[in-house]
Amino acid sequence: MIDIFEKEDVICVEGKIEQKGTPGQAIYTFLVDGMLIDTGPKQLEAELTPFYEEHAIDLVTLTHSHEDHTGTASYFQEKGNVPIYIHPLGITTCRAVCPYPKYRQIAWGVRDPIETRPIGDTIQSRNTEWKVIYTPGHAADHISLLDEETGRLFSGDLFVNPKPKVIMDSESIPVTMNSIRKLLSYDFGSMFCCHAGYIQDGKAMLEKKLDNLENLSGEVKQLYKEGLSVDEITQRFFPKKYSIIKASGGEWDSKHIVSSILSEEGA
Repeated sequence: MIDIFEKEDVICVEGKIEQKGTPGQAIYTFLVDGMLIDTGPKQLEAELTPFYEEHAIDLVTLTHSHEDHTGTASYFQEKGNVPIYIHPLGITTCRAVCPYPKYRQIAWGVRDPIETRPIGDTIQSRNTEWKVIYTPGHAADHISLLDEETGRLFSGDLFVNPKPKVIMDSESIPVTMNSIRKLLSYDFGSMFCCHAGYIQDGKAMLEKKLDNLENLSGEVKQLYKEGLSVDEITQRFFPKKYSIIKASGGEWDSKHIVSSILSEEGA
């Protein structure tokens, strides 16, 4: 199911996939000035297609190649006249057939291979030149988009929530922190997050996340110096065993937060 609303001249499309009788995690796609930012998962294609047909979409920009952001991009590829842009590091992944585990195929759907174009330092929509900011951490090909005139920031999956409890084994907390610092060097106000949606005080919330991660990193490193192992530190900060850990076969886990922090310590 999807819900559509507008904030600051941005059409926000919130999708949710019901999982085991309960609403799943929200996933957003945004339409601004003729540019679609991310395309949601394949599971929502039936709901999103009428929205696409009712709106004039000139181009698609993908914040990264994960399947919950690229799942319905093939709709535009089939139309043939709507270019799809992504960071150069994401082009090969988008072209691949099912480059992600079975549990993610079940959760989000099986994305069709798509041909994308490399995005540059800026991208032009109808009336706005967007600054493209490389913000890895959650994914190697992750970008954010900033309208420097209005201060609207599209942050992909860099924010999501201020206190992450689990991350994927491919993610890096130190790299994420550096990307947040990079964004905070710009002047912006509102933030459009692909899972948290519209956040009016976006800069303050990103600052809050950075503070939380910096504090956690300091404490984790101190405990490691005192002789605690990765598993012991994980148990100290994240005693709850989230269902995604088992469902993902360990691709998602709280211990990845700790181990990525300690990667700087040679752990």
